[in-house]
Amino acid sequence: MVKLRLQRFGTTKRPFYRIVAADARKTRDGRYLEIVGTYEPTKQPESFEINNELAKKWLHAGAQPTDTVKSLFKKAGIMSEFLSEKNSK
Repeated sequence: MVKLRLQRFGTTKRPFYRIVAADARKTRDGRYLEIVGTYEPTKQPESFEINNELAKKWLHAGAQPTDTVKSLFKKAGIMSEFLSEKNSK
């Protein structure tokens, strides 16, 4: 099973995350299949970049986003696009 989740980078108390598609059995910072975007929660305001095409590709392939990634996708409007495409089929 593939999950869309955060992979942590950065130093102590200064996290930086990559949003990756990874096998659910791998460790958090372990091997991943593809980088979908980035997320920087410490910036004011918090910033994130997501490749919409890659995110929708993985969602259509059945990847399950974690709660945090799902909320980032909602902010970016990816979840609403994905659900409208899914319902129109």
